[in-house]
Amino acid sequence: MKNLMTTAQSTVAMRRWGPPGIVTLAAMVAFATLGPATAAKQARQAAEAVAQREAGEPIMAIVSIKSQQVTFYDADGWILRAPVSTGTTGRETPAGIFAIVEKDKDHRSTMYDDAWMPNMQRITWNGIALHGGPLPGYAASHGCVRMPFGFAENLFDKTNIGMRVIISPNDAAPVDFSHPSLFVPKREAIAAVPSRADKLSFEAEEATRAADETKKAAAAAAKEAASLPASLRKLEQQKARADAELAFADKTLANAKTDPARAKAEELKQKAATKAADATTQLDAAKTAAQPKRDAVAATKEAAKVAAAKKADAVKAATDAKLALEPVSVYISRATQKLYVRRNTHKPAPDGGGEVFDTSIEVPVTIRNPDQPLGTHIFTAMAKTDTGLRWSVVSIESGDDAKNALDRITIPQEVWDRVGPTALPRSSIIISDEPLSSETNYRTEFVAVLSNHPQGGFITRKPTAPSMDIASDDGWDNGGNGFGYFFQQRDPYAQPVNPRRQRGGYQYYQSTQPMQRNWW
Repeated sequence: MKNLMTTAQSTVAMRRWGPPGIVTLAAMVAFATLGPATAAKQARQAAEAVAQREAGEPIMAIVSIKSQQVTFYDADGWILRAPVSTGTTGRETPAGIFAIVEKDKDHRSTMYDDAWMPNMQRITWNGIALHGGPLPGYAASHGCVRMPFGFAENLFDKTNIGMRVIISPNDAAPVDFSHPSLFVPKREAIAAVPSRADKLSFEAEEATRAADETKKAAAAAAKEAASLPASLRKLEQQKARADAELAFADKTLANAKTDPARAKAEELKQKAATKAADATTQLDAAKTAAQPKRDAVAATKEAAKVAAAKKADAVKAATDAKLALEPVSVYISRATQKLYVRRNTHKPAPDGGGEVFDTSIEVPVTIRNPDQPLGTHIFTAMAKTDTGLRWSVVSIESGDDAKNALDRITIPQEVWDRVGPTALPRSSIIISDEPLSSETNYRTEFVAVLSNHPQGGFITRKPTAPSMDIASDDGWDNGGNGFGYFFQQRDPYAQPVNPRRQRGGYQYYQSTQPMQRNWW
């Protein structure tokens, strides 16, 4: 891998005519008229290059702000390389960790006068993206990463949502790495995932049907019992009136002075007593008849509650089993002393933008000497090996070296036991001094920016997490396996942490939800 990452044979990249070609021609004409200093500056621009081998699926892209260059890597090394133009002074492209969250072949900017940004690959929802654009030979964008038009077009269909994009202030490249703390998958665990996912999906369908039936039964029982309070109140009022008439008859009889008056009062009392007895009988009978209905309401309500809980557990277990078929990403922050886990569900976001990422694990983590910087290191599982996974590391911020940084972290064993045995290529572990950016939400991979580097093009844009209700008990997918997808909203609107931590004027992710105690 080392040789593949350090050896390149440059080739002339294919360009297409049309608008990109016109831009290219205009740039060539402009270059001929530039002064010597500017021409020399442009002459140092990196050339496009394609590795002379069959390329695999891109795993990551590394943008070097210093060299104004982007390089894409597959499992065996670099595959594509091109010059770029990043953000200009005051609107700098933020250095940090991102991933593709949306792709648009023919994107028009909603921020900059409908500007054409072809083959756009968004890496933040507030408007930072990779896209085709003019390259003057130096940083000139409003924060995006411009690539050559033809290169961007050729690249567009090769990348997937969730692909890691690393923006480094300096030159950086993946280096082979091994460490006992990295995931070591188990073949038997991976082999068991499909059948387990099928089994749990079936159980989730059954649990969903049972929950629906008990919910209907509870609704029917509640409907049948709905008239009970009113009817009982009516009978109680009827009995109260009869009791009042009987009491009046007793008083009239006691006050009667003559035989005719006493006879009349006695007759009135007998009628009132009969009426009161009938009212009491009717009320007692109604109460007796109502009790089973009340019991049925309580029983079906409790059954529905239990069934709903079983459904939630079954759907979550099925979803987690399917997630085990996806690469896992872990982020460890020295700033928050927490570990976060994400996996792409490949479910479309309900607002139509991007895909939803599962975020159900967030736990404290122990870091030795927490006052000392760790740096920012991205460990990536590049490919399978006979013994597990082959890993690389990319370091983009000074601090401890990658090995020492990993040595200093004690990760809860239950987390490793939960995600490690089924870890696949493209899985990653990120260690950083930085907290997660507020741009991290339910439809992004991890987003973190280096706070000690300019972020102008990032700060000037507002976070754009959509306003919506995420939590659902029947999910967004009402087809397919029949039980949909249950997603608990973690943090579409991140709250700012202590202002003293807001370096660079930008807010950082802080979960507003209670810590999830239930593991995947």
